[in-house]
Amino acid sequence: MSLDTLRMLQKRHLMAIPYSSLAYDLADGVTVVDLDDDEVFARSIVDGRGGACYHLNRLFYRLLSELGYQVTLLAGSTAEGRAAFGSDVEHMFARVALDGDEWLVDVGYPGPTYVMPLRVCDTVQAQYGSQFRLVDQASGIALQRRGVATRWGTIYTFTMQSRQWSDWKDMENNFREILSDPGRDDTQEILCGRAVENGQVFLRQRRYLTVRNGREQVRTITDDDEHRMLLSRILSGHLD
Repeated sequence: MSLDTLRMLQKRHLMAIPYSSLAYDLADGVTVVDLDDDEVFARSIVDGRGGACYHLNRLFYRLLSELGYQVTLLAGSTAEGRAAFGSDVEHMFARVALDGDEWLVDVGYPGPTYVMPLRVCDTVQAQYGSQFRLVDQASGIALQRRGVATRWGTIYTFTMQSRQWSDWKDMENNFREILSDPGRDDTQEILCGRAVENGQVFLRQRRYLTVRNGREQVRTITDDDEHRMLLSRILSGHLD
């Protein structure tokens, strides 16, 4: 167990396995809490299809635990998640205690974020041109990021409270209720992304975002063939 190994594991995981809303058919039902780890491992990791935070970070938590790291499950919440699910227990990630420090680890967030563990401290930390900081707020801690030409923006808020899988049951129930709405036709929302050597690449519906060395570029993809091509590249990892 070492910090260098932890850094390597997180970055290589983010480069090898995509975040993908298409890996699991939500129309077949939503399971966040009572997942079969072996089935998730086969689909998300062995088949390389990826998944959401509760697939990817759940398995990463298990990997770190089995390697001997002191790891704790954490819950975060995005502004979008609070509006959709009405709960502060939304995003799933983890904290690792190592050599007197605590580190945030996350391999399942669908937007620009830290690609290597982030130390829990008051100082600004830089990774590949992006800067990160943790800001105390009344509701907890805000994880914030800024790029070379962007202002500070909150990724998600969280507390250091240790969590159990069952804490996501309310979100699961709310998720199921949302998807059961007969007027909803976006159960297969396209939300995919993965890390590259110097940043990250994402596709959300028609919005294509790249972050390389802290510089962001975003454009709307109107051509169907280009959209399919970019989606295929992100899912396959053939980005360069």
